Amino acid sequence: MVDKARIEVTVGPDGVVSAKTHGLLGDTCLDYIAVLEDLLEARTATSEYTDDYTRTRERVPLAQEVRHVDGK
Repeated sequence: MVDKARIEVTVGPDGVVSAKTHGLLGDTCLDYIAVLEDLLEARTATSEYTDDYTRTRERVPLAQEVRHVDGK
């Protein structure tokens, strides 16, 4: 099951802001770095990948029903 995509932002008592993505698979999480920097008027000091970076979406095979047109 894939988690619903969300971003958890934490402000520490020292004012340091950290963010962690959840449910954003692969490198799609990287798209949010610039957005967060703009919203927080900050620049990224360090970053690392979460376990979601190496996860992939589950692919469920579609069932196919084969029908012969001539009824055979």
